[in-house]
Amino acid sequence: MSMNKPLNGVAAVAALALSLALLPGLSACEGQVPQARRTEPQSTATTAPAPNLTPAQEARIRKNIGAVLDQANEAKDPAGLDQRVSGPQLEIRTSELTIARATGQLDPKTTIPTTIAQTVIPGDPGWPRSVFSITTTTQDQQSKRLLVLDQESAHDNYKLWGVARLFQGAQLPKFPVATIGARMGQGDDQGLKATPVEAVRRYADLLQNPQGSKYVKEFAQDDFRNSLGTLTQVVQQGIEANKGSQSQTFTPAQGQLRVMHSSDGGDLVVARIDSVWTRQAGEGRESSPASDAETALFGQGKPTSTMKVTYVNVIALYVPSADSHEPIRAVGAEREPIKVEAV
Repeated sequence: MSMNKPLNGVAAVAALALSLALLPGLSACEGQVPQARRTEPQSTATTAPAPNLTPAQEARIRKNIGAVLDQANEAKDPAGLDQRVSGPQLEIRTSELTIARATGQLDPKTTIPTTIAQTVIPGDPGWPRSVFSITTTTQDQQSKRLLVLDQESAHDNYKLWGVARLFQGAQLPKFPVATIGARMGQGDDQGLKATPVEAVRRYADLLQNPQGSKYVKEFAQDDFRNSLGTLTQVVQQGIEANKGSQSQTFTPAQGQLRVMHSSDGGDLVVARIDSVWTRQAGEGRESSPASDAETALFGQGKPTSTMKVTYVNVIALYVPSADSHEPIRAVGAEREPIKVEAV
């Protein structure tokens, strides 16, 4: 789905303007034989060990993950998802299925193509380890997806940790081909415009303070921030008419990021940023759910003057090397409400 369009009920909100079983897997055979857990940041040297997986193994892993997703989608029930889904994607897909059970259908954005445009398979020894896979566009021409597959230990299956819909026209960095092997990065990688952890923190600040952030010149413009800004402005018009208020906070989730070194010296970072959107109605009014998704999550709750919506945001950032003239840029994102409550 094009990220030029508002995400997850955004179109409905803007229009209303605030009237707003474990399947057979590869198990411990999914990779090389066990080695000691990685504890030190990896070298940025250009040579790398053999890849942890073959492209054929990666394809089988995705097929097994897809079978669990298909079963959950058909039943509109998240039970059993944790067999093959983890991290922010587990919370996102659980919410999507909860909404689908209430509305009768899954949002088209939940589609994950089964064909791959590129797979980035590292050769790092030890665990945890990740694979980045970039899908083709969907049959209805939604944008490509960046998938992060995680394996916590030699005895665990790979699981789908994160999904970000790539922006239309987004330029990803170059990576070694899957038969050569890439290198995973760490949150404190040096020699970049900012460490991955710091880049995510600065992007969160930019989301929360789109006009006043001191980091605005460090980042290229992107579709996610543009869509979020447009939504916020539309909602603000309705809120001001009723003398209400709104606020949003964005907080990076500690330790929830995955990093892959690119061939040109930068890092591709996929990270979780949690956010809370609080909307307060004015003049004695009640603040109600602002979209079908919010209504489904709110259920039989009783509205009050204040509505608080918690989101999980998955952001893909490219952080160039320190000597590059490029800015840090977001290349993809996903945003999903996971809780709606009256406070």
